Amino acid sequence: MKNKILLIIIGLIIATITPVLAADTKNKNNDNLEEIVLEDILDKELADAPQAVSVSESSIKKEKSLKEKLQDVYHLEVDKYDKPTYLLKDVLTQKFDEGSLVDHTQLWAGYNGDIGLHFVEGGLNSDHTTNHYDVNTINVGYDIFFKNNSADARIMFNYNPFTERNFVQNLFADMYIATNKIPHHRLLVGHSRPPLGMEGAYGPFVLPFIARSQISRNFGTIRKLGARVSGDYSLLGYDFGVYSSDTYFQEFFPGAEFIGRVDLKPLGKTDGRYGKLLIGGSMDAGHRDNNFCVVGAHIQYDYKRFMANFEWAQANGYNGPSGFSTDKHASGFYATVGYMLTKKLQILARYDEFDPNREIAHNNQREYSVGLNYFIKGQGLRLILNYVFCQNDAAKDSHRIMLGTQILI
Repeated sequence: MKNKILLIIIGLIIATITPVLAADTKNKNNDNLEEIVLEDILDKELADAPQAVSVSESSIKKEKSLKEKLQDVYHLEVDKYDKPTYLLKDVLTQKFDEGSLVDHTQLWAGYNGDIGLHFVEGGLNSDHTTNHYDVNTINVGYDIFFKNNSADARIMFNYNPFTERNFVQNLFADMYIATNKIPHHRLLVGHSRPPLGMEGAYGPFVLPFIARSQISRNFGTIRKLGARVSGDYSLLGYDFGVYSSDTYFQEFFPGAEFIGRVDLKPLGKTDGRYGKLLIGGSMDAGHRDNNFCVVGAHIQYDYKRFMANFEWAQANGYNGPSGFSTDKHASGFYATVGYMLTKKLQILARYDEFDPNREIAHNNQREYSVGLNYFIKGQGLRLILNYVFCQNDAAKDSHRIMLGTQILI
């Protein structure tokens, strides 16, 4: 009996001492218990979710084939029409590894053209009717995007035929580098389209009609070589730049030119509940043989399927795409309204008036336009139908019917 009691006591002593010895041994082998615990936790988390390996492997496994990417283009649905949509963006985009300064590049191309019927009032015979096909825009571009959206660059060539300029002068379009490192700001140096007016600053692939308004055709829509800074806030936007007054590389710095634009956004903090409202003004002033100055104001409103804009401009000499003019004091305005009948079909109407020289009476030119846009794949694939009645004080009235096609790849 005593032997049994002794064995039980010895067993209890051993059971009590063993954990202490084990703990002491563990402490001797590991100087920092908290480090071991932390490493154990991290090891467990990595074991449970090994993202570094799995993401890389899954991205390789999930890389789509060319056929799958083209099928995505076929099924593509686009709801936004205020910016270009490139159909082959996934196919023509090249991504770079982590060690590169460049995040990705994109090769793209755009085409816009129309076939039109133009006839003058007074008869529909061959002397008054013209059937023609116009190539409005052929662009090929290469965009470079750097890591963390720190900077980007563009090289774009323009292959539009133009009889008044040689091939080289017309070839070089956008060629710039820009940085976005300053919050809400963008600094750009190079050859770009300055923001002279509202529609004059639009790219060719987001225009509501085939042709621009008359003030845009005469004063704006031209590219300049210079430096500019733009800012974008919820209630305010602006763009200021200093450029050479040369156009299409015809002269070497014939003078300096300042182009600036300011936009107020009264509904900028309403999260779009009441639509988007833009109220702004612009100025273009410079010297090219003589001084010139163009001032303008614009209003734009978008609400759900409805859009409307108004723009006015007045020039005491101008330096636009149709050439430099110091002796013409021109002015004009237009108003446009549009409505999306369906998700793909838009109807438009515009009144456009232009006075090429305010010092000459009865020479105004008025255009009454209606149009339909059918967005098959947003701006990436679009059909356009326009009718324009041209009412001229100093010439015969005329009519134009245009059926256009636009494709971006």
